[in-house]
Amino acid sequence: MADQLEHPYGTINIELVGSWLHMKPEDDGCFWALNLMKYVEVANYDDGREGVSGKAADDAYSPVGPLAAVGAAVAYLGDVKSQPLGTPLWDRVGIVRYPTRASFFAMQERKDFQEAHVHKKAGMDFTIILSCLPNTHDASASTDGDLVLLIDKGVDDAFANVDSATQVALFDVEGVIIGDERRYDRARFVRVNDDATLEALVSAAENAEDAQILVLRSFIDNLVDTVVTP
Repeated sequence: MADQLEHPYGTINIELVGSWLHMKPEDDGCFWALNLMKYVEVANYDDGREGVSGKAADDAYSPVGPLAAVGAAVAYLGDVKSQPLGTPLWDRVGIVRYPTRASFFAMQERKDFQEAHVHKKAGMDFTIILSCLPNTHDASASTDGDLVLLIDKGVDDAFANVDSATQVALFDVEGVIIGDERRYDRARFVRVNDDATLEALVSAAENAEDAQILVLRSFIDNLVDTVVTP
């Protein structure tokens, strides 16, 4: 397709990325890059090094310095503990808050980022990266229970009426940066305290096309703080 470009671990959405390149500075602003990551079992390094898992390669990637240099920050990082719904079976979820789309492009050009990216390229099998914008959040939401990521699309919000799930943050999906042909409209984070609530979320998504439900084990969780703090 003319609006897509192949990438080592996904397909770049040229329609979205191209619109960013033509965005006027006064129209630009912050966005949250939500990364769904699936690793290869053994990393594929161009230099031929062996014995490194895909996960270990991604751990080595960790571009904290390049992110800070462009004013970006890690908002969330966690492994997928279980996945009741969606394909493929994801390994990790990461979210980065960028101050502008221009800063996203600036980071790609940095030498220190390119050096770190060797590890991500070696370890990643497939990635979907969504550009997200905050809709609502609850800074006082309980931290009890599992953090669950819900992704869906369509006019109707598949998960809006599951009252037993504690709402944490809802993002509108601006578009897919890298991925496949699938497109999404919402990414929601909730807290779930029991199996019945998780089952209710799965039931709510029965008629939702390409919905994803991921139960997470968090390592870094500054998600709400990055929404509240300018």
